[in-house]
Amino acid sequence: MASHNRKLNCFTFSCCIIVLLVPLVATRPQQPSAASRVHEEYSTFQVENPEWTFNHLAVDHRNGNVYLGAVNRIYKLSPGLDVQVSHQTGPDEDNRNCYPPRIVQPCSEPLTLTNNVNKMLLMDYRENRLLACGSLYQGICKLLRLDDLFKLGEPFHKKEHYLSGVNESGSVFGVIVSYGDASPDKLFVATAVDGRPEYFPTISSRKLTRNSEEDGMFAYVFHDEFVASMIKIPSDTFTVVPDFDIYYIYGFSSGNFVYFLTLQPEMGGGPTTGSSSAGREQVYTSKLVRLCKDDTAFNSYVEVPLGCVKGGVEYRLLQAAYLSKAGTILARSLGIGPDDDILYAVFSKGQKRRPKESSQESALCVFTLKEINERIKDRLQSCYKGEGTLDLAWLKVKDISCSSALLTIDDNFCGLDMNAPLGVSEMVRGIPLFSESNDKMTSVIAYVYKNHSLAFVGTKGGRLKKVGLILFQKLSQVLEHTPSPLFLTLLTRVPVEACEQYSSCKECLGSGDPHCGWCVLHSMCTRKEKCERSSEPRRFASDIKQCVRLSVHPNNISVSQYNVMLVLQAHNVPELSAGVNCTFEDLAEMDGLVEGNRITCSSPAEKEVPRIVIDQGDHQIVQLYLKSKETGLAFANTSFVFYNCSVHKSCLSCVGSPYQCHWCKYRHTCTHDPSSCSFQEGRVKQPEECPQLLPADRILVPVNVVKPITLRAKNLPQPQSGQRGYECLLTIQGVEQRVPALRFNSSSVQCQNTSYLYDGMEMSSLPVDLTVIWNGDFSIDNPAQNKVHLYKCDARRESCGLCLKADPLFGCVWCKGENRCSLKQHCPHPQSMWLEHNGINSKCTHPRITKITPLRGPREGGTLVTIRGENLGLEFSEIKDYVKVADVECTPVPEGYVPAEQIVCKMGKAERSQFAGNVQVCVGECHPDFMAKSSKYYYFVIPRLSSLKPNRGPVSGGTIVNMTGSNLDAGSNVSIMFKDQKCTYQRRGGQWITCRSHASMQGYGNVSVSVFVDKAHIHKDLKFEYVEDPTITKLEPEWSIFSGNTPVTVTGTNLDIIQTPLIRAKYKNLETVNICQVLSPTTMQCMAPELPYSLSRQKEVPERPDEFGFILDNVQSVLALNNTNFIYYPNPVFEPLSVSGVQELKPGSPIILKGRNFLPPAPGGNGKLNYTVLIGDKPCTLTVSDTQLLCESPNLTGRHKVLARVGGIEFSPGVVHITSDSPLSSTAVISIAGAGGLLIFFIVIVLIAYKRKSRESDLTLKRLQMQMDNLESRVALECKEAFAELQTDIHELTSDLDGAGIPFLDYRTYTMRVLFPGIEEHPVLRDLEVPGYRQEQVEKGLKLFGQLINNKVFLLSFIRTLESQRGFSMRDRGNVASLIMTVLQSKLEYATDVLKHLLSDLIDKNLESKNHPKLLLRRTESVAEKMLTNWFTFLLYKFLKECAGEPLFSLFCAIKQQMEKGPIDSITGEARYSLSEDKLIRQQIDYKTLVVNCLHPDNEKSPEVQVKVLNCDSISQVKEKILDAIYKNVPYSHRQKASDMDLEWRQGRVVRVILQDEDVTTKIEGDWKRLNMLIHYQVTDNAVVALVSKQVTAYNSVNNSTVSRTSASKYENMIKYTGSPDSLRSRTPMITPDLESGVKVWHLVKNHEHGDQKEGDRGSKMVSEIYLTRLLATKGTLQKFVDDLFETIFSTAHRGSALPLAIKYMFDFLDEQADKHNIHDPHVRHTWKSNCLPLRFWVNVIKNPQFVFDIHKSSITDACLSVVAQTFMDSCSTSEHRLGKDSPSNKLLYAKDIPSYKNWVERYYSDISKMPAISDQDMNAYLAEQSRMHMNEFNTMSSLSEIYSYVGKYTEEIVSALEQDDGARKQRLAYKLEQVVAFMSLES
Repeated sequence: MASHNRKLNCFTFSCCIIVLLVPLVATRPQQPSAASRVHEEYSTFQVENPEWTFNHLAVDHRNGNVYLGAVNRIYKLSPGLDVQVSHQTGPDEDNRNCYPPRIVQPCSEPLTLTNNVNKMLLMDYRENRLLACGSLYQGICKLLRLDDLFKLGEPFHKKEHYLSGVNESGSVFGVIVSYGDASPDKLFVATAVDGRPEYFPTISSRKLTRNSEEDGMFAYVFHDEFVASMIKIPSDTFTVVPDFDIYYIYGFSSGNFVYFLTLQPEMGGGPTTGSSSAGREQVYTSKLVRLCKDDTAFNSYVEVPLGCVKGGVEYRLLQAAYLSKAGTILARSLGIGPDDDILYAVFSKGQKRRPKESSQESALCVFTLKEINERIKDRLQSCYKGEGTLDLAWLKVKDISCSSALLTIDDNFCGLDMNAPLGVSEMVRGIPLFSESNDKMTSVIAYVYKNHSLAFVGTKGGRLKKVGLILFQKLSQVLEHTPSPLFLTLLTRVPVEACEQYSSCKECLGSGDPHCGWCVLHSMCTRKEKCERSSEPRRFASDIKQCVRLSVHPNNISVSQYNVMLVLQAHNVPELSAGVNCTFEDLAEMDGLVEGNRITCSSPAEKEVPRIVIDQGDHQIVQLYLKSKETGLAFANTSFVFYNCSVHKSCLSCVGSPYQCHWCKYRHTCTHDPSSCSFQEGRVKQPEECPQLLPADRILVPVNVVKPITLRAKNLPQPQSGQRGYECLLTIQGVEQRVPALRFNSSSVQCQNTSYLYDGMEMSSLPVDLTVIWNGDFSIDNPAQNKVHLYKCDARRESCGLCLKADPLFGCVWCKGENRCSLKQHCPHPQSMWLEHNGINSKCTHPRITKITPLRGPREGGTLVTIRGENLGLEFSEIKDYVKVADVECTPVPEGYVPAEQIVCKMGKAERSQFAGNVQVCVGECHPDFMAKSSKYYYFVIPRLSSLKPNRGPVSGGTIVNMTGSNLDAGSNVSIMFKDQKCTYQRRGGQWITCRSHASMQGYGNVSVSVFVDKAHIHKDLKFEYVEDPTITKLEPEWSIFSGNTPVTVTGTNLDIIQTPLIRAKYKNLETVNICQVLSPTTMQCMAPELPYSLSRQKEVPERPDEFGFILDNVQSVLALNNTNFIYYPNPVFEPLSVSGVQELKPGSPIILKGRNFLPPAPGGNGKLNYTVLIGDKPCTLTVSDTQLLCESPNLTGRHKVLARVGGIEFSPGVVHITSDSPLSSTAVISIAGAGGLLIFFIVIVLIAYKRKSRESDLTLKRLQMQMDNLESRVALECKEAFAELQTDIHELTSDLDGAGIPFLDYRTYTMRVLFPGIEEHPVLRDLEVPGYRQEQVEKGLKLFGQLINNKVFLLSFIRTLESQRGFSMRDRGNVASLIMTVLQSKLEYATDVLKHLLSDLIDKNLESKNHPKLLLRRTESVAEKMLTNWFTFLLYKFLKECAGEPLFSLFCAIKQQMEKGPIDSITGEARYSLSEDKLIRQQIDYKTLVVNCLHPDNEKSPEVQVKVLNCDSISQVKEKILDAIYKNVPYSHRQKASDMDLEWRQGRVVRVILQDEDVTTKIEGDWKRLNMLIHYQVTDNAVVALVSKQVTAYNSVNNSTVSRTSASKYENMIKYTGSPDSLRSRTPMITPDLESGVKVWHLVKNHEHGDQKEGDRGSKMVSEIYLTRLLATKGTLQKFVDDLFETIFSTAHRGSALPLAIKYMFDFLDEQADKHNIHDPHVRHTWKSNCLPLRFWVNVIKNPQFVFDIHKSSITDACLSVVAQTFMDSCSTSEHRLGKDSPSNKLLYAKDIPSYKNWVERYYSDISKMPAISDQDMNAYLAEQSRMHMNEFNTMSSLSEIYSYVGKYTEEIVSALEQDDGARKQRLAYKLEQVVAFMSLES
């Protein structure tokens, strides 16, 4: 058995790994924040003192307990890392030079309090004890009992008890070896000796006695004067290497051997060996040491070097190691057995330990123990044959030769006292698995899981990486790593897998992590045991081949195909008996039919198919998901294509589509259904069958020449009857020109004779788009893009040469007589006077030179001279040998020749005697007619250099170097060389040249500069020096504002070698720069660059740029600084001085500029910005705070603009007007002086007093003004905060509002609530209840009565008769109207006809009785008016559900949420937040928001629900809020009721307190009893509560008369109304005293109607109007929701839904009636419409949302909705409301908004009237559809029976009316009614 310990040690158990990551250089966390983040994610243990860093870790594999060795402490932790017990080990008085230690004998060295570092921590399972060895007292050990860390022993009095005086935790390693029999265990100890080999052996074996206090504990296993079971480092070794030591990294036992891994200095012979050891770097070697377990004399000691090589890089410095089993998969690739031992080792690069070096390169390698042992065996065998030396330099046996001996050396050979100790010289190479170059690996552990080998490595940066070792040929992969560093003072328990990071099956199983598999139906990556039913076939995939694959046939359909059957083939799916849904993204979802692994489902219906428009291409790919009904999750998906052929507008694009698209040739459309083409032969499927123009040669047409254009084509359709013929369409300079065309046959078409023209002479030819069309706009495809080229001969061809150079096909000639270029037929002269290309006359005369560049060049030649002119030949051969420049041959270059226009020639060398001359060119021959000479001269010059500036620059290059001299602009080509490197030429003038230096290839130093001009080399001894690149060391300050332009002082080196340094910032891929000014070689001043992107989207949070650095020529190292934390703070924001922008001031008064962010929150509080404020053009002295700039105004009067500047911002908050207030002029003063000294004295005193008083009042006024501003901003802030909070709260609601989220009532419940409000179980919903013996007659009678009701004459007469009866009350009218509508629900066409008749009668009657027309439909005084309400109720249900319901429900929820944010009195219904003045709490109530965690009443194991409540809420209110939170999306009628539940407060597991509104603890003062609130019970924040079923307590049973009223709803029932229901003021509830005791109950406020209030209270009520601002705040918060509702109701287009037909139809009917009665007053028409729809229907719905939704409406919500409804009514009114200070607050509240709402209403009515009228036929079809949809909602028989009750009451009057009516008489309706009466009254 082996125990291991090391700087880092990790052990695994269950599914977690315990990590103690010890970075090699760190001693404590650098970022506590990162450490604290770890706290949130994993179990952790943090030491109480940051000095007590962790050293070693051991885990008890039997129970998972963790033992932790730290500085001064040993801890025992539970598997969850909770401390069970700790044991103190230090600090204590000590000195490491005391040997033996002071606890054995006194020590003369000075003693100090010294920490005890834990150096070894071993588990001795056999004796159930822990070995803990420290650094105090030369390294003595304690033996502690595992259970409780009780000290069993601490041997210290013998020298073998002192292991080592080294003070480092990683210096000692121990291995306990158990022999399995009765003999005691042994401890092999290896340690560094820190230069004291005489005291401590470096490796030894010790006795571990059974008794911890026995004398022989830690004694050497064997010891005599010659031999002992130990090895000491010889003192001679230290003379060679003074700081020699062996560092033990790891140890273990395997088989018969014990192994230690070491890092040790080489003794010489290394690469840096030299005469002096001080001058060379020490080379280290990693070695493995092997000893036999039973070897008491250490004859078996063997050392073998280890290392590994990857990519040619040697890794030789051992950092950590770990022994593990190979596991099946890795073993297969290593060629060993799965249970064979393998050794993982981490090495860093090279062989030299450099503590300061920042190289982070390291590698993880694996060794097989079998190979290491084989290598040792081979060496032993060769040594016993006498080959080689012992080769151990540090043991002074390097050069001792091996002795031969005849013996057999097997695998378990343990050595003799010869040939020992032995060193193996050849390194054993490990197999590299993984390397890391950025964060050095410093620790490793490994284990085997499901045959897979996994390693965890810790890094220097404190991160943990998991490496999957798949096959080493395939190398390995990092599966994951911890997101944040872990530290030395923090122990963390980290899961060994994070499967949830993979989101798809391929990612999950492709990751190579053996812990993870794919849980198919739950569609998640997880461990197998976490996947439900994972043992069932195909429910859990552990191989990538087992991932679900899905295919669909067909996999594409047209958008005009609906409900197509699709067959899905699924592979690797589990059994799907629970069923599946097919989902097309968010378009549609439908059931799938499962047959084995085939699933059939249909494609989306018509309204769900995606709309594809042209600019989106011809198809849309959607994902088709299979969703399991068992889990509700999609578990497979495939791509499905919807294509739309009709977006293709040409035949070729149509048939070229990859989808089933056909072209209808004669209809010119693309379709997926070829049968829709007009003719069989018109269907095209192949591109070659498309009508199309064939490629044509260039079509050349001269302008103004009449010419036909013939085009070749194929498949040209023959126009059919009614179709127009062919035309050519040419678009010339944006103007279309249509030309008739002739179709000769299917393969030829000709544009008829026409001439064409284009404007201007700038273009010699113009390509023109040509389209052939037929039947008006059917275009023929033109795949070759044939164009017509219009041309003019004389455009841009002013000379003969240019004319003859034209394309021969143009037919242009040079007409000599007219000296112009024209068509042959347009030249009026004979042919002999033409010049034409390739004609008899083809050579232009009189060449001319117009320009020469350059005009100067060096004598050495090589200059390229460009000669431009006219008629310079048409062929290169014509000028080839005929060019001279200043009498020097100049050789033309073919590449530079442009016929007739340009010659480029290369200069030859000039003689010294030649200085200048002109240019001569001959064309073909040097005849005067064909020769040209330049007027300008060409000069030969000598370029010279004089100086160079700057003469030094960075070694990275990028310096702009400027050289000065003379004639530097001569010649054509310049090159500059810095030694043998180019300097890139930039610009030059006569006396200067600039170039840009490259990075130096030679490093630092001077280079010679040479310049070449053409073939001339300019000689001058100039040098340029490359110096070290500049560096940046510090920025001050490290912040700016978004707009930048604040000063930043930069410190660095060599800054003065940069000419134009720039500072840069990069953010979101946008870069900005700003300028810097160099002050000295080490400092420069920069203006911070602005932060890109932030200005367009002002944020109020600091931002860090992605990159921040400098552009210093070409220096790359400073482009993005890694060591800066530069941060940008939000810009200062200024507010205007006043609303008008002008502020009046007195001279000397300060100007206050308000705003925010004036002082950025920079670290250290030194966030000062440099502000400048100008009054006019004068600056003022400033005092700055975070929200104010106080500006001492300069001595000015008059109007002056105020301008504030800071950073890159300039803002003018307005204008100040400074007026002088001196009341006395100088003349007045003189005249007063003459009036007497006394008077002056008196006046001066008065003035001084007045002045002081006015100044004081000014200051007071200013103070008041500031207070008012603060108050105003507080109200605004409260509004803004409340709105933001409400938006957040309501977001959850609105996100659920789609469809199922809104609890709409079904159609029947909704109509019943509107038709018969307040009646729950109306007879019309039940079957007819009559005694059985009468049933038949009654049914016969009612059927007859039903026929009568369906007779229009009868029904109209019946209604009119009833309405004329005095006893027929308002309630009866409404009841009859509703009953008639329930009967006619199935015959809405008839009902509408009757309604129109009744309304027409009502209008006539209204106008006859001389009532004001505006009163029509105002009140429900007739059956017709109630029928109209009911008619809209029926027909607007769909509109409510699809459109208006959502904003109405949002408004209701918003009001409810907002009201519940503040206190609500559960008795009076008053609230802190209200829209209604009557329901406003008018006093200050202190309250606090609490969060309670509520257990779900239906499932206590589900997660707790967090509910926000107030500490002043009554218990009933808390219950309601909890129910609201728990049943958030559940309709109100389906919830538990608060009155049936008790609220239980759970304090711990045992204590449970029932909270009630009233109980024995309720406070009673006088005759007032106050309801219990949460604060009464002192409920704390985050308390745990539960709702449990109601329990009858002793208090309940005695006082149930009181308690029964405690729920909020019960209190609302106690509210008594006095006065009319319309009086809002009268809605104050009365407090009813308790009937038995006479005690009055109150909650937050005592009702002010009661006279027993204190006088002080009454006084405070008088100021209560101050709380009315809360109305404003509430209104502001809810404004958006009110606006949304009104906008939805008053707009004619609703997200794709049309305006309901009923509204348009009824409004048109009212307009017809107005026309019929000659009413043209728009106000009357407007009022009729408002009374008809908004007043009759919408106001009812807004006030009573419970008619539409399944909700509960409290009295405060009702009051607020009433205010909204009143506003709605006012918005529909046309009359002007004069408002004054006495107007009711609810009118004043929305006074500003009502005008804009009125505009909405007017626009709405106007839009409706402009819409096309609805025909009766369409309306009837719509009504029939509505009737059919709701056919059987009501019981017709019951409705008829209810209506008949009115017949029974007024039989005589009705019969009489029917007998007097002509129409009724003809149809014998009176007789039929009497039959009905007979049936109904017939006795059995």
